[in-house]
Amino acid sequence: MLSFIFRELAGNPRVPRFNIHFAYNAKGCHCVVLGFTPEATDPIQRSRSVSQLCKPRLSFLVARFAGAMIFAALLRSAPQAPDPPQSSSHDDVRVSILPRGRPETKAPRNDIRVDVNMVLIPVTVTDPLGKPVLGLSPDFFHIFEDGVEQIVARVVNQDAPLSMGLVFDASASMNSKLDKSREAIAHLFKTSMPGDEYFVVTFSDRPKLLSGFTSDSNDLENTLLTIRPEGWTSLLDAIYLSVSQMKKARNTRRALVVLSDGGDNNSRYTEREIRGLLRESDISLYAIGILGPMVTTGSMKLLSNLAEETGGRLYPVHKTNQLPEAVAKLNAALRDQYMVAYHPANPNRDGKFRRVLVRIATPPSLPSLHASWRVGYYAPN
Repeated sequence: MLSFIFRELAGNPRVPRFNIHFAYNAKGCHCVVLGFTPEATDPIQRSRSVSQLCKPRLSFLVARFAGAMIFAALLRSAPQAPDPPQSSSHDDVRVSILPRGRPETKAPRNDIRVDVNMVLIPVTVTDPLGKPVLGLSPDFFHIFEDGVEQIVARVVNQDAPLSMGLVFDASASMNSKLDKSREAIAHLFKTSMPGDEYFVVTFSDRPKLLSGFTSDSNDLENTLLTIRPEGWTSLLDAIYLSVSQMKKARNTRRALVVLSDGGDNNSRYTEREIRGLLRESDISLYAIGILGPMVTTGSMKLLSNLAEETGGRLYPVHKTNQLPEAVAKLNAALRDQYMVAYHPANPNRDGKFRRVLVRIATPPSLPSLHASWRVGYYAPN
């Protein structure tokens, strides 16, 4: 340990001169530090003993004590930094550059910050047969917000990846319709585009997440094969679970597709609560309703209201062999959308709900057109 210290100090010009002598004999170890004073010119003549005769078992402790004495003496004898010389000659001037911290005073900002509000409304336009109509110019779109017409900034056709949640009815009433429903939904997965992702939620007595987000259509089809119909219908609870799962989506375009043969009879959440939840989320809800002897169009009112609230649509079918056609129409409505952008005339950031109305000016060469859109949004705070 001492040899390491001595080697480090030997080449330092600021360290005072010193000399160290160790003497060993058969009886023990003499450890003597000699000549350690700042002004010594002859270390041996002006030495003083730091340690006395020590037995072999105490030599290590004496050496450590000597090292401590050396450091203490060095600290006491280290020369102080001299004051900078005063000279009128430019040749003797020394400049010391020290790091300078940030000034405490805040300078005015010179950058430009632009805060622009723009509302984007997805709109689906269809003909009387439910077929999407594309190619309309911005002049055919009229947007009203809280009864006040807005100036349309631009209208574009959407062609972006989609995040979709399949909400599948697995209640006991779906027993005879399950196979046809699986086949129809499998076709929806097979028409996916690059970047699309899907998850699957089933519901009977309670909702259940069968598959998280994935782009593997084979994996999704295998997931559908595990469904076994039983129990009641917790439709609203399943929508709540699906909205929560959608928070993990990677894409900005998001939609829920509900397939069911009836209303809700076993949920904890109410229609009002789910409607408010969908208003706050940027999710469109589409539904396929399977009608039958005990299931009428009136019993599908719940799904119809939720779909219209979000800019989606309900596609009712009377027989399971109509499911493939309904799925094809739904898929076209999802893919062939317009995105209408405008700057709201109301600049207030009050957090209130703004109701939106869309009117389509039908071209003379086309039959009457039907538009589906998200009926409103919450203004920022």
